[in-house]
Amino acid sequence: MRDIFDEIFAEPPVDPMEAARRHARPAQRRRFYDKATVEQGVSGFAVLLDGKPIRTPGQAPLAVPSAALAEAIAGEWNGQQEVIDPAAMPLTRLANSIIDGVMLAPQPAADEIAQYLGSDLLFYRAEGPHGLVERQARHWDPVVAWARDKLGANFILAQGVMFVDQPEAALTAARSAIPTDPWRLGAVSSITMLTGSALLALGMLHGRLSGEEAWAAAHVDEDWNMEFWGRDERALERRANRFAEMQAAVDVLRFIPPP
Repeated sequence: MRDIFDEIFAEPPVDPMEAARRHARPAQRRRFYDKATVEQGVSGFAVLLDGKPIRTPGQAPLAVPSAALAEAIAGEWNGQQEVIDPAAMPLTRLANSIIDGVMLAPQPAADEIAQYLGSDLLFYRAEGPHGLVERQARHWDPVVAWARDKLGANFILAQGVMFVDQPEAALTAARSAIPTDPWRLGAVSSITMLTGSALLALGMLHGRLSGEEAWAAAHVDEDWNMEFWGRDERALERRANRFAEMQAAVDVLRFIPPP
């Protein structure tokens, strides 16, 4: 089973969160087990296949801090049919990347979130047309105001794409909201990469936004363009895959409360 698991979930890349961003479909293997279950142990709540523990590609036990999260992961395994489709198991893949990456080296994930804060999607506004300007303001202004009022981070907004240096005081204040718990940190990192906005990810972490609200805010420009130029079915398929990754991160935040 060890070799089969490695083949299905390839070794994690150097970037600890890259596994959470992959959308290609690896080679599928036939289902080789009858049932996935959960068992509490010294490492947390472990997911078992026919009573045998699963290990991540990095050879760590696939164990999580929450029974509900473990049950959700087991549900992905039980939901597989004749073949195992890793693309349909975003929660398992995110758990692997957190266990093998973030838990061993949390600082790179925190640094990457902080880097996004310096040039966040929400800071750069369209100059026109009016409808797009209004839509960006409707989705993005409340989050920027929340960062100012709740985090003490007063960011500068700009029109166009020219880079604007943000006040160090604002960056420091927002960085202080980045979680240190590796599971929540991994989820926030994944959401940041998927949405292009650390502020949206932090807003979700702290209860300002739901996953659906953050997802809609992240796609204001894309939705506007599709309304005028028509739907791109391939882009929509990629977006659906990314949304599944987003939902996995939402589940981690939902099932693992703040320390």
